[in-house]
Amino acid sequence: MAWREPDVAAADVGGAANELRQRFVVPFEYPVTFTEDAFAPANPVLRDALARCEPARRHRMLVVLDRGVRDAWPELPADVRRYAEAHAATIELVGDPFVVPGGEQVKNDPAVASELHRLFYDHRLDRHAFVVIIGGGAVQDAAGWAAATAHRGLRTVRLPSTVLSQCDSGVGVKNGVNAFGVKNFLGTFAPPFAVVVDARFLERLPRRDGIAGLAEAVKVALIRDASFFAWLEANATALAAREPSALAAVIRRCAALHLDHIATSGDPFEMGSARPLDFGHWAAHKLEALAGPALRHGEAVAIGVLLDTRYSVESGLLPATDGARIARLLRRLGLPRWHEAVASPELLAGLDEFREHLGGQLSITLLRAIGHAVEVHEMDRARIASACAWLAESAAAA
Repeated sequence: MAWREPDVAAADVGGAANELRQRFVVPFEYPVTFTEDAFAPANPVLRDALARCEPARRHRMLVVLDRGVRDAWPELPADVRRYAEAHAATIELVGDPFVVPGGEQVKNDPAVASELHRLFYDHRLDRHAFVVIIGGGAVQDAAGWAAATAHRGLRTVRLPSTVLSQCDSGVGVKNGVNAFGVKNFLGTFAPPFAVVVDARFLERLPRRDGIAGLAEAVKVALIRDASFFAWLEANATALAAREPSALAAVIRRCAALHLDHIATSGDPFEMGSARPLDFGHWAAHKLEALAGPALRHGEAVAIGVLLDTRYSVESGLLPATDGARIARLLRRLGLPRWHEAVASPELLAGLDEFREHLGGQLSITLLRAIGHAVEVHEMDRARIASACAWLAESAAAA
């Protein structure tokens, strides 16, 4: 029977008869695998991660490598090549690892993403090819952004190389780069195809970076798990000494809490107004912009967490005894609790920049107890100034 346009009554004009509505759900699933020495030829974890959906195929792979990792592990590019050769039935390495700057530099320079896009084009990567990203959180963000915007999304496998990225961003679903002086102004939500957490990377991590990453562990414990916070207190000495088994336990617990939030919060792509995993981050992001390379992301998070902790105390939300425990743990872990940028009048601009991410409504995570977060939609600027002054006094007294 030939199709003909249906009759539409005048009463239906502008109503339901003139509307088509579509709804669909796309499930996401990716493994986070904990291992050691991922590029040892006998280790099947990376090979199996690439082949998990299409085991019979030979998979094309391009590696993006953090320059800091390459400098600390100069034999790694050769290890990658040997691994691909050992698993040639499954892996086709399309070229040598492509080295990019580490830290915020990689997110601040738009030329890096352009170079990566050109590299993806030159190697004719398609949506069944893999970009394997080895590096810290900033490299994961920038290379992930480039991959997500090529062919509407290349498959990525993340090998986070720092305590911070193994605890937090490396197992999540966000990526992005900085633009117009704003942290992560450009970015997408793009779940990885797989994550491989390799403890070997932490062996060559500078002490400062190893300690800085613990700030994310404190943060997630404060908003999600009081018993984990107590464990951090009990093991602070071992963590400050970067004892491998203690670090491994922290990373695994943080990753589990992060993944649980993504899966069960009901808002994995942050379509709503709450960003509990960004506790302390409205100030941290601005502190990073103000301090530049003098302040690591984890260090800025530690200061931002303490600032919002003190604000919670001064607001009457959080008992002062809990606030003291938090400050004491940060000190015992060796995390900074002050930077001169806290005193900058520009710090408050971080609130407005944070608001812009969420449609104009301010939503800040504070604490009502260790392990229990609360969302507020306004911040008293005089109270923020008082909390900043408290940070300064505490640092001077230490």
